[in-house]
Amino acid sequence: GDSWGIFAFLCAALCNLPALPALNCTEEPGAGRCIQQTYDLTRYLEHQLRTLAGTYLNYLGPPFNEPDFNPPRLARAERVPSATVDLDLWRGLTDNARLAANYRAYSRLLCYLRALDGTAGTAELRHRLGHFCSSLQGLVLSIAGVMSSLGYPLPAGPPVPPGTSVASNDFLKKMDDFWLLKELQTWLWRSAKDFNRLKKKVPPAVVTLRLEARGF
Repeated sequence: GDSWGIFAFLCAALCNLPALPALNCTEEPGAGRCIQQTYDLTRYLEHQLRTLAGTYLNYLGPPFNEPDFNPPRLARAERVPSATVDLDLWRGLTDNARLAANYRAYSRLLCYLRALDGTAGTAELRHRLGHFCSSLQGLVLSIAGVMSSLGYPLPAGPPVPPGTSVASNDFLKKMDDFWLLKELQTWLWRSAKDFNRLKKKVPPAVVTLRLEARGF
């Protein structure tokens, strides 16, 4: 029947593919591709942080690993960039402003996380922190790539956080670590929403097929 004829034709075509000129599929780099990759990395970091935060809070011990522990934010914790901005106000910002805020925040958060990486008490925890820091560094670079692809300049100034004084006692040091993880979780949650909205506004990269001329 007709269906068998079509199937036979497709089989013959597949068998003769090596005799055809090669097709080279290339994706033009652009904002859409950068945004998609940044969104995917943000969601990966969200997943990764859930496991890391639980492990680290258990390392800190009670009351930090108790599910209902919700302390007031101390003055020392203000050094950590806060994501607790009114959602309507945040959405009212331009894409450039939100991207710049994300870039500055993750650059600073990365500095604090690297300090944790050197002080964690177990080798396994230090390994996990180191892996997470590498992923977060990738996110910072990815956000920079998105800004560049959209024609936005990177925020000026060094990303090193000011006032990196050591806490006066062990409890305050643990409180700093607690707030660092809490703010990082909120930043990643909001960033995932930011990049999901942004990728809907920017069309995906165009995929082109080029025929390699083999002597033709």
